[in-house]
Amino acid sequence: MKALRIVLAATALLSFVAAPLFAAEPGTWKLRAGVGTVAPESSNLTTDLGNDTLVIDVDDGTALTLSATYMITEHWAFDILAASPFSHDINARVIASVDPGFSPNSFKVAETKHLPPTFSFQYHFIPDGTIQPFVGLGLNWTTFFDTKIDPALAAGGITDLKLDDSFGIAAQLGADWMLNDNWLINVDVRWINIETDAALSGPAFAPATSVDIGTVAIDPWVYAINVGYSF
Repeated sequence: MKALRIVLAATALLSFVAAPLFAAEPGTWKLRAGVGTVAPESSNLTTDLGNDTLVIDVDDGTALTLSATYMITEHWAFDILAASPFSHDINARVIASVDPGFSPNSFKVAETKHLPPTFSFQYHFIPDGTIQPFVGLGLNWTTFFDTKIDPALAAGGITDLKLDDSFGIAAQLGADWMLNDNWLINVDVRWINIETDAALSGPAFAPATSVDIGTVAIDPWVYAINVGYSF
């Protein structure tokens, strides 16, 4: 009798675990809002500066993130990522050729804002679990705006920095923790290919109107935590 009770209890437990708890059925929407940080890779642009080397670094930025996921099937979904503008300081440091091991403190060159709308297809591994992990792959479009040169450079005749829009792939790894049938907590990590061509302009470059300084490879990791609602 004791063995029978153990078997029955184990069977009931397995049935509970296997049963769909919070199934993401086709046609389900998941709306999420939270906070995300864009963390660019280091040394985003390295270029020759006469006999020395100029290194450009883009600082981290944090902003409100929003996403909407539509479940096409139980496993496949389409996701749209949006956000309030991320703001970044752009810094520079000069590595002298006479002493490559010495790199002075960086100085601010400019600041910029960007919006990174991203469109991805996702695969959800356990669409009926309490924890629902997924991966995604898609396309990112990043547009830069409200870029301002630091006053110290502006006084020296460098008055504008132009950053072109960027298009690139975006990879994603995340999970939804279903608190009940509707509410969830989400964690999300993305790697986004963001590269922008940069050009400086101003009286300092006369008679030229502008000077291309190269491609700024930002290629950030994006970390976000969100609260969501499924319906």
